[in-house]
Amino acid sequence: MFAVRRLTAEDDRARFRSGNADLDRFFERYAGQNQFRHHIGTTYVAVDAAGKIGGYATVAASEISPEAIATRGRRLPKYPLPVLRQARLAVDQTAAGQGIGSLLLRAVFTLALQMAEALGCVGVIVDAKADAVAFYEKLGFVRLELVAGELGDRPQPIAMFLELGAIRGSK
Repeated sequence: MFAVRRLTAEDDRARFRSGNADLDRFFERYAGQNQFRHHIGTTYVAVDAAGKIGGYATVAASEISPEAIATRGRRLPKYPLPVLRQARLAVDQTAAGQGIGSLLLRAVFTLALQMAEALGCVGVIVDAKADAVAFYEKLGFVRLELVAGELGDRPQPIAMFLELGAIRGSK
């Protein structure tokens, strides 16, 4: 059984292996810096009773242009709108198939609802790896058209959006 909580400085991140070197490197080297020193993102971990990390999700406040999203007839202001960005999500290979990715995503949805209440938030953006697009589409995320943000030699993530109303309906 896994529970989701914020990353702590004492968490052992060195043994985490998702099978994706970029995600593993970020978690081990940069998740703590971004959270504790720079305050530019927060990482949430799924841990078992022994404290072993089975997965993580990193989130940050962000914004989106209203022209970039379909709003089902809702009129939105013409300035950037607040969103919660799920920048990374990974599951340790030893915990794959145990529902940890879904558990972390539900925690992200809860954070988006809290952000909407406290600060304002119109939805969640994910930077989906190509092999995860179908997973997010099943949840109602839609692809966004990007105009900038190339990563050079690394595979380009696919930005996807889920409106807050769809999150409320999934709880």
